[in-house]
Amino acid sequence: MASTNAADGSFPSPYEIETPPGCEGWEEMYPYHGLFDERRRDRDENRFWFWNSMHFPEPMPAFDVICIDSPYQAIGEWQNRVFAVPPAMGIDWRVINGYIYITGNPVTDPAKIAERAEFFQQRAGYYFQNWTELYGKWRAKMEALIRQLDELHVPDLPEYELDDVAFGDEHNTSFYEVLDAYTRVLRMGDLMWQHHFEFLLLGYGAYSTFADLCKAQLPDIPDQHIAQMVAGIDVLVFRADVELRRLARLAIETGADPAFTQGRTPDEIDAELAQSDAGRSWLEELERTKDPWFNMATGDGLYHFYRSWYDDPSIPYASLIGYVQALKAGEQIERPTEDIRRERERLADEYAALLDEDSRKSFDELLALSRTVFPYVEEHKFYCDYWFLTRWWNKVREFGALLARHGFLEDGEDIFQLSRYEVAAALDELTLTWATGGKAVGPQHWPPIARRRKEILAKLADWTPPPAVGVVPEAVTDPALNMLWGVTTERVREWARQQDGGRTLTGAAASPGTVEGVARVVRGVEQIGEVREGEILVCGATSPAWAPIFTKIKAAVTDVGGVMSHAAIVCREYGLPAVVGTGRGTSTIKTGQTISVDGTAGRVDILDGR
Repeated sequence: MASTNAADGSFPSPYEIETPPGCEGWEEMYPYHGLFDERRRDRDENRFWFWNSMHFPEPMPAFDVICIDSPYQAIGEWQNRVFAVPPAMGIDWRVINGYIYITGNPVTDPAKIAERAEFFQQRAGYYFQNWTELYGKWRAKMEALIRQLDELHVPDLPEYELDDVAFGDEHNTSFYEVLDAYTRVLRMGDLMWQHHFEFLLLGYGAYSTFADLCKAQLPDIPDQHIAQMVAGIDVLVFRADVELRRLARLAIETGADPAFTQGRTPDEIDAELAQSDAGRSWLEELERTKDPWFNMATGDGLYHFYRSWYDDPSIPYASLIGYVQALKAGEQIERPTEDIRRERERLADEYAALLDEDSRKSFDELLALSRTVFPYVEEHKFYCDYWFLTRWWNKVREFGALLARHGFLEDGEDIFQLSRYEVAAALDELTLTWATGGKAVGPQHWPPIARRRKEILAKLADWTPPPAVGVVPEAVTDPALNMLWGVTTERVREWARQQDGGRTLTGAAASPGTVEGVARVVRGVEQIGEVREGEILVCGATSPAWAPIFTKIKAAVTDVGGVMSHAAIVCREYGLPAVVGTGRGTSTIKTGQTISVDGTAGRVDILDGR
């Protein structure tokens, strides 16, 4: 991305941002290639980098960096080396004070773009023509990988090996099994990310092609209307919320509803339900529902502390309490799916009627393709980011428990304060000294490192990252940056102009409607439970895992996101106004302020001075 001058505003240099007091040495948590290194300052300082608060809203623990490297390896492979998306190669990442910044690597040579277009048309065309069959195979691959992960055994280190190791020829020694299991867990994660991005870029590509046609043939069409024409489709990731609403109705029908009162914990609710036949019957139905629908994460999945609903049932139970109370009050808890579908068909018919016969044929074909591929844009998250990753983090925890049992860590959770390479080194020493009977230094080496890093992360969490650093680009052409993150040429320049603050924010008009209400700023998943009925959610980004709270809120405002971001999609499906990609909503708006959200115009106004 070539840069422009500061006439349209500017961002700070990534090399001039100071380290918060008490956080000195934070760089040691991250690989050398993720730092703004002086050896490539001439290049990196003159590029545009934005904070990826959509996926990484909190400072990144050392182990969790694997969920930066591996996904960007995968997205680069599919985008650049397999499908050869014409205008974009892959994504580079860097870290500032623990927060992740990314930028796209564009293709600017017209001859190279034309060369890549031939690959893309042939390979993407094959997927589009065989989408249903290939997607079915993809789901089978993901389910098989999840089974393999569940079946992987992390062995302990016994005083003496079993007789089978000595007398048999089919059993390996424990040192080998531990090291092999750790390597296999890492590679399974890489394989998941390979699967994750196989179809995703094509989902964006189909929608982008449809949007380009609409804009070429219908110059006045709003982006929002294009998005609305593919809304209202059943998506697997919303099924978990459907099941919660069903369970809420069942609780009322069976008389188990008195247990669901505000302020009670899941354990307290379960304890009361266990005392009656109706309650026990409801709990049995809950158990049948959990697999697979409780394989949701409490956040976006990319941090180790985003546990599944199995591990942390606070979100589904809070939703159940809300749904039970709403139903008893005679309120509507269903998504307005039929209204959304009627509106999408009305828009499609009206716009198609404005086109000539040839253009209408292309319009109908591309709209049908977009609706066919759209579900994957959200469904992949259920299989990959939730079902697989929550179990994958738990498998890593088994290695943490092993290290803790031998004194290498004070707590098994501290494994996430070490990088994946440091964990490998710790396991190497553990298995070596266990095998030889030697004296390990790990119990003195690793615990103070973990303690210090937890302190640094806690302090970095209080620092507010700038939305972007570097230079303002002349153009942002990467379709993934445009569609998912909402990082467009216009949006970036708007961010730059807004650096001095103000009481009006602008962003992408993601879901129509205008409302006023009280803001609730949510900076992390642990704050989701603070959201109250009728508030306006203000956050870095949302994920489908937050779907149950969308029946509570009146609207949503995000820092990052485009028309195909999760926040935009979910708000359209729930009929809520949304403005995404404001750049600075969470740093400008305060909880308790009254704000106005115009999801049709993409505008947010702060109405009081609190």
